[in-house]
Amino acid sequence: MKAMPIRTRLTAWYFLILATALIGFALFALQVMQKSIYTAVDEQLGDRARDLQALIARSSSGGNVASEVREHGELQSGSQLFQVSDSAGQFLYRSPLMQRLAVPAASTDRPLFRDAQYGDLPIRILTARAVAGSRNFVVQVAEPMDDYLEAIDRFRSAMLFGIPVLLLAAAGGGYWLSAFALRPVDRITRAAQSITPQDLSQRLTVPQTGDELERLGETLNKMLQRIESAVLRITQFTADASHELRTPVALIRTRAEVTLANPRTNDQYSEALSEVLVESEQISVLIENLMLLARADSGTEMLDFQKTDVTALARGVSAQAQTLAEAQGLKWNAAVPEAPIWVLGDAQALRRLLLILIDNAVKYTPENGTVGLALETYDNQVAMRVQDTGIGISEADLPHIFERFYRADKARSRELGGTGLGLSIGRWIANAHGGEIKVESSTAGSTFIFRLPLWQLKKEPKQ
Repeated sequence: MKAMPIRTRLTAWYFLILATALIGFALFALQVMQKSIYTAVDEQLGDRARDLQALIARSSSGGNVASEVREHGELQSGSQLFQVSDSAGQFLYRSPLMQRLAVPAASTDRPLFRDAQYGDLPIRILTARAVAGSRNFVVQVAEPMDDYLEAIDRFRSAMLFGIPVLLLAAAGGGYWLSAFALRPVDRITRAAQSITPQDLSQRLTVPQTGDELERLGETLNKMLQRIESAVLRITQFTADASHELRTPVALIRTRAEVTLANPRTNDQYSEALSEVLVESEQISVLIENLMLLARADSGTEMLDFQKTDVTALARGVSAQAQTLAEAQGLKWNAAVPEAPIWVLGDAQALRRLLLILIDNAVKYTPENGTVGLALETYDNQVAMRVQDTGIGISEADLPHIFERFYRADKARSRELGGTGLGLSIGRWIANAHGGEIKVESSTAGSTFIFRLPLWQLKKEPKQ
């Protein structure tokens, strides 16, 4: 079943809430009106009953009660409804209208209000006791209720007619108001529909309303910015990966075709196969690095975080790095403390990060230069520094060196066997450990600094 449009749902909710409020108000107002009318009538009847009680009580004996009451009734010119009877139910006086309505006598020990209908006239009767000397009498005063009940009926009819009309008018106004309020959302929707994967540079026009619509537009624009950046990275990543794979594949194919074109000696075949093997190994490394970064992006690359001594790890890396540096005619310096420094991390990943930084330093340091590794702790962190006296990194290249496939000197990087993925992998390892990696560079060399929180303050990192 297709869901109703939000404008219709808003109008329906507005209608239901308003209907509930109006009906509740009408019932409350009707109840208050009825209570107010009956309270006023009862107070009026009570005043009249007290007047009669006082009149009867002023008689020194019961002998002249009838004449006193009759005189009182004649003074009222028959405009009031009341009657007085003795304890035996014999009437002492009945006003003309009470007599015509044939209201029966009553007996009571306390004031009693009741509603009654005599003929076509509804009345409200108060029955009360009056005392004159040693005799008891019953006073009954009444008030016609036809005008009051007609007023209540008119109010009820006005509510029954007015509320539906008001609800229909309000629903129409609410529907129009919803359409007006959602008009900016429609504009945002149309603008968003016009944005295609081929052109993600467009942005939505943000309404300057200072409300949820403005925040929605800003949020969508930020989302589009992230999507554009991600698509550009994917596009660039795909193009760079294709480019990086094309060269070694072309070399392998060319070498194989040339070798097979004419008969060769065993040594020549062996040399050709060796060249193919070297290029194949380069492709394998590249593909493995690509797979690692793809798994890292998708969150499926899991690290094994354990309490790790980075000094022991650094000493192991230092032994391997010294061999690598000396093979290139470089001097190796290591400043690793004897005391253990504990962190929460994946030892293999941290070892790979250090080797990436050291390998990068060795590649770009001329012969007779120096490469070194130093560890130090401060501010509840451990800092691992890889320094070199190499060619340095230019100011233009510094912001991009951690980007995938970025190489400052592309010709030299290819000659040295680089793929431009090592520093990207290193940054991912650093981020996965809740640390950070920075670079300082000048013409005198470069220093890569990897900082990691110490074990005591380290929380479980996000994977």
